[in-house]
Amino acid sequence: MAFSLDLTSDTTRAALVARVAAPQKASLVGLSRAEMGEALVSSGIVPERQARMRVQQLWRWLYVRGVSDFAHMFNISKDLRASLDRHFTVARPEIVEEQVSNDGTRKWLFRFPPRGAGRPVEIETVYIPEEGRGTLCISSQVGCTLTCSFCHTGTQKLVRNLTAEEILAQLMTARDRLGDFPDRDTPDGAIVPAEGRKITNIVMMGMGEPLYNFEEVKKALLIASDGDGLSLSKRRITLSTSGVVPEIARTGDEIGVMLAISLHAVRDDLRDMLVPINKKYPLKELMAACRAYPGISNARRITFEYVMLKDVNDSLDDARELVRLLKGIPAKINLIPFNPWPGTNYQCSDWETIEKFADYINQAGYASPIRTPRGRDILAACGQLKSESERMRKADRLALEAMMIAGHGEA
Repeated sequence: MAFSLDLTSDTTRAALVARVAAPQKASLVGLSRAEMGEALVSSGIVPERQARMRVQQLWRWLYVRGVSDFAHMFNISKDLRASLDRHFTVARPEIVEEQVSNDGTRKWLFRFPPRGAGRPVEIETVYIPEEGRGTLCISSQVGCTLTCSFCHTGTQKLVRNLTAEEILAQLMTARDRLGDFPDRDTPDGAIVPAEGRKITNIVMMGMGEPLYNFEEVKKALLIASDGDGLSLSKRRITLSTSGVVPEIARTGDEIGVMLAISLHAVRDDLRDMLVPINKKYPLKELMAACRAYPGISNARRITFEYVMLKDVNDSLDDARELVRLLKGIPAKINLIPFNPWPGTNYQCSDWETIEKFADYINQAGYASPIRTPRGRDILAACGQLKSESERMRKADRLALEAMMIAGHGEA
């Protein structure tokens, strides 16, 4: 069920080169209402007195109807649609590959065009269907700076942050592929009911550290939770951080979504090795930030993610220390069986060990579900994401770089 583009073919390479050489139009996706209005007015195609009305029209077409072509915005005049198309874009990213796991998990490899003098970039996004819900795992960066030793993504160097447009595009393209926007034949004004949606939850748990891209993640999540658009409840949006302590309070105050902490160890010496950001923000500081998280309560618990690594962090002593560490924090602990990837030296804890660990935490009063591995056969499980851009043939990279130097100036 998977398909892919052959980067070695002359046709594909020619298309890539043409795409790089072509001037990039500004996207309206990912702009706030004020930014969109300013863009329309400054382009000269919308008078200031009409800006608010036009923004409302475009907002609804983009985020309620899911339209990705100005030509389909039928309550806007043909001339204005043509003008919008000359100045702006609302197009989706290129889908390089779509894979479907045996368990129904889907993984997309998206390619985004270059920014300025930069290169095209690729990221992965995963959809996990479950009984009564569907979760989309979204990336915030191309690569990652954190080099967590058990994580495949951490082996790919950071290329750049994703923009709010690129973050939202993952959600919108996934909705396209899953049929999660209203049909074009549906009467104007109809909205897909929450219980009918394929994507009910989103998690910022894909490639990258969201809090090292705070402003763009914030813009994207505020649009995703906008009641007049994509309309996802903030209680169904979870942002996962490895522990960027200074941005945790801002996440609660300015975005207001659910928080998850990528914890994985209960001692500083071990966490320094597994999650190196701990050297900068050790457990004491991280736990203090969690206790002070705005809006935290038994109804809005923090999720602590804990990957189970055989003979590393899976003893009953570790379980006892975990309970002590989280004392007083409304929390849930997600136990994640380690998902192997090529080249790793870690092994997953034995199932009996994981169950004993979970039983101890449960008896201490904390919910500790064991996450069922999903999408392992397509490297879509937790900690397995890594874009294919690193495997692009050298000749293709050189051809693209040559075109960018010629057309945009040297990076």
